[in-house]
Amino acid sequence: MFKIQRRAICALLLFAGLAPVHFASASNAVPEGPVRFVAPFVPGGTADVLARTIGQRLGSKYHRTFVVENKPGMGGNLGAAAVAQSKPDGSTLLLGTIGIHSTHSIYPKLQYNPDKDIQPIVILGGVPCVVAVNPSRPFHNLKELIAYAKANPGKLTFGSAGTGSSTHMVGELFQQAAGIKLTHVPYKGSAQAMNDLMGGQIDMMFELLTTATPFVTSGKIRGLAVTSKNRFTLLPNLPTVSEAAVPGFEGLGWFTVATASGVSKEIVAQYNKDINEILREPDLQKTWEGLALQIIGGSAEDARRYVASETVKWKKVIQTANIKSE
Repeated sequence: MFKIQRRAICALLLFAGLAPVHFASASNAVPEGPVRFVAPFVPGGTADVLARTIGQRLGSKYHRTFVVENKPGMGGNLGAAAVAQSKPDGSTLLLGTIGIHSTHSIYPKLQYNPDKDIQPIVILGGVPCVVAVNPSRPFHNLKELIAYAKANPGKLTFGSAGTGSSTHMVGELFQQAAGIKLTHVPYKGSAQAMNDLMGGQIDMMFELLTTATPFVTSGKIRGLAVTSKNRFTLLPNLPTVSEAAVPGFEGLGWFTVATASGVSKEIVAQYNKDINEILREPDLQKTWEGLALQIIGGSAEDARRYVASETVKWKKVIQTANIKSE
């Protein structure tokens, strides 16, 4: 089953032109030599594809190799810790997520302090989720699912990419908004969870559109709604959660490029400028659309403010649900 997903991801990578690159330096601010780009989840997910896309384009600008390293675990915090503890010279980057920047309080014994040891360079954008169920389950719309969940508290299981990940937190936000109780089953990445959803070992997921869309369109899972404010072009027939059952609901996963807090303002500013340019490159717009990425961009200071605001939002969800690491 995973091979199907990898083919879909590979198609996106090929479309973006992601071949190995070795180019000459375009900036004196960024240090010479190879750059390690940590994607803190297993290969094949949205974070992995974003890291490879951004890394390839930065490599072409700086005339050097960007090596993507997958380091999953602890909702992305295992990989983030490696970046936090790296040499603060800009030679190590992180593909950041909600789990790293805003829901790390779930893990009280981390080997680093995400608030102090990691700094966001830029917010890449947000990605909606699909509320999806195994096709054998008797839910054909969101109201049916909610009615069943209310009558059977805790019986339905939902998988995620890990505790504190966006696919977990959007599920928690949905439960609180809908007034239901589901049972969370964390995995080490969405690919494993998706395989179990298709196999019927779990009932449902709140999976990012990027990885869920091929399985919804092929009928391997049943999409009930999307978690964005508006319907999404990749799955135009799916209503929003707000339309279908929970007015006003919105829940997005979002992604950053980040680095160690000790990296200089000059290097951060250079990366920020060049990544913003990459986000606007005309030949990548269809790639972003295929990834369901709603571009945000902006300055490093904008990124810090965004992270701070989102941390307040998700802290309330964590406290209300009394979420702790397993």
